[in-house]
Amino acid sequence: MINLKDTVIGLEFGSTRIKAVLVDKNHAPLASGSYEWENRLINGIWTYTLEDILTGMQACFASLKADVLQKYGIRLTTAGAMGISAMMHGYLPTDAEGEPLTEFRTWRNTITGEAAQKLTDLFRFNIPERWSIAHLYQAILNGENHLPRISRLNTLAVFIHEKLTGQFVAGIGEASGMLPIDEKTLDYDQRMIDAFDALTAEKGYPWKLRDILPKCLLAGECAGTLTEAGALLLDPSGEFQAGVPFAPPEGDAGTGMTATNSVAARTGNVSAGTSDFAMIVLENSIGIHREIDMVTTPDGKPVAMVHCNNCTSDLNAWINLFGEFAEKIGSKINKNQLYTLMFEQALEGDPDCGGLIGFNYLSGESITGFTEGRPLLMRLPNARMTLANFMREQLLSSLATLKIGLDILTAQEKVPIDRLYGHGGLFKTPVVGQKLLSAAVNAPVSVMETAGEGGPYGMALLCAYMLWKNENETLPEYLNGRVFADAKSTTIMADEKDVRGFEQFLSLYRQALPVHEAAVKVNWKED
Repeated sequence: MINLKDTVIGLEFGSTRIKAVLVDKNHAPLASGSYEWENRLINGIWTYTLEDILTGMQACFASLKADVLQKYGIRLTTAGAMGISAMMHGYLPTDAEGEPLTEFRTWRNTITGEAAQKLTDLFRFNIPERWSIAHLYQAILNGENHLPRISRLNTLAVFIHEKLTGQFVAGIGEASGMLPIDEKTLDYDQRMIDAFDALTAEKGYPWKLRDILPKCLLAGECAGTLTEAGALLLDPSGEFQAGVPFAPPEGDAGTGMTATNSVAARTGNVSAGTSDFAMIVLENSIGIHREIDMVTTPDGKPVAMVHCNNCTSDLNAWINLFGEFAEKIGSKINKNQLYTLMFEQALEGDPDCGGLIGFNYLSGESITGFTEGRPLLMRLPNARMTLANFMREQLLSSLATLKIGLDILTAQEKVPIDRLYGHGGLFKTPVVGQKLLSAAVNAPVSVMETAGEGGPYGMALLCAYMLWKNENETLPEYLNGRVFADAKSTTIMADEKDVRGFEQFLSLYRQALPVHEAAVKVNWKED
C-alpha cells in the first residue's frame, strides 16, 4: 500500500522526452511516466510550441497516473510535494497576462553571439550564448518589437512552475543560467544588473532587469502550492488535487547533480543525452574561459560547467536507420534491444575507431566555434569500416567536444575531481558509455543504479529534501546520509589502450574541424 502523502513527484522537460517519477519516503522510485517530443526548427529558431509544452506535460502526467494504477491499483490524486525541472537557459518572455511574446528559444540556438560577447566584456564574466540574459540583449540589439511589453523573463521550468502555482520564482541553479549569481548574497549579481540597466537605459523600456527576473530560491525552500487552475492544467481529468507543495523549479544541470550526489566540492557528474555537459563543484575560483560556464548547485555552491549542444541526436538518427533496415528484412527487435546491441558493438571496435571520424553537430557548437551544425561521417581511404568501428566512432564523437572543454578545467586550471558520475541515456546500456567516458577523461567513472531515472529523480529528491529534511540539515548531508548512503553503483576505469585510442581519435577530430567549417559554408538550402 502507498500513502500518497509520503511520496514526491519530479517532472522534467528534457530535450527529447518529458518524464515524471513518483518516489517514496525511502527515496525509491515507485512509478514513472513519459512522453516523447522533439524540438522544431522554425524560421531558423529551435523551439517547442506552447501546445507542445502543455500537451506533453499532460500526456506525461497521464502516463505516470496509469503506471501507478497498473502497479498499485490506486489513483494518483495527490502527493507530499512536487517539482518541475527542464532544460536550462533559453528565452521565453511573457506579458502581464502570462502569454508568450515570442516562440520559446531553446538552449540549442546559437544566435546570440554578439550579445554574449558584449556582455562577457561588460560583466567581466563569461556569458554563454545559451543564457537568458544573452537572448534578451540580442533581442535588444535586434530591435525586436515585443521588448516594451515584457513582464516576465522565463526559462521553461520557471514558465511551467508559474502556470501551476502562480509563483514567479526560480531555484538558484536555474537562475544561475539566466544571469550570474553573487556567491555572497546567493542572489543575482547586483553589479551586473546595474551595468545592464545602464547599458540599456537609452532604450526607455518600462522595466528594469530585476523587475522581470524570477525570485531566486534555495533548495529546501517552499515555492508555492498547486492551484486549482494549475491542477486542471496538469491533469484535465480533475483527479489530481490542488494544494500540493512545490519545490523551487530547477534546471536539468541541478537535478543531474542531485541525482548523482554531486553537490559537494570536488565532485562532478556528466549528463549525456541529447546534449551533454560536465558539472564540477569548485573549491576555488577559476579564470574566465569562453568554453566554461559558471553556474551553481541547487544550494548555491559554485560549479564549473562544460556544456555541449550536441551528444546523441545524430547517434539516435543512425540507430533509427538500422531499426528501419531490421524491419525491412523482417527482423523483430524492439528499440531497447537495438540500442543495447549497437552500443555493445562499440566495445569490439578499434580503440581509435580504425580511421573513422565524424561530427555529431546537428546544431551549432560554441566550444568549437560553430553557429550551425552539419552531421558528418568521414573515413580515411584505408579505414576499417566495420560495424564495431562505426558505433565506436558515433560514441566517441558524442564525447569529443566535452573532452575539449574538460581539458581546460583539468589541465589548465588544475581543478581536482574526487568523484565523477555518469547519468542520462548514454549510460542506459551497462558498461559501454561508462567505459568510453572513462577513456575520454582518463579517470574512473561511476554509474548508480538510479542513473537511468536522471533529472526527474533528482527533482524528486529536491522535493524530498524540502519536505523531510531536519532543521539545519544541508543538501549534501541529506543526500549523503539519507539517500545515497547505501546506494548501489558500479565504477569502471578504462584500459590504457582505450585511453590512448581516444587521444588518437581526438587528435584526428581536431585536425578535421576545418572540414566541418567548410560544410557549414556550403549553401544546401533549396531554391
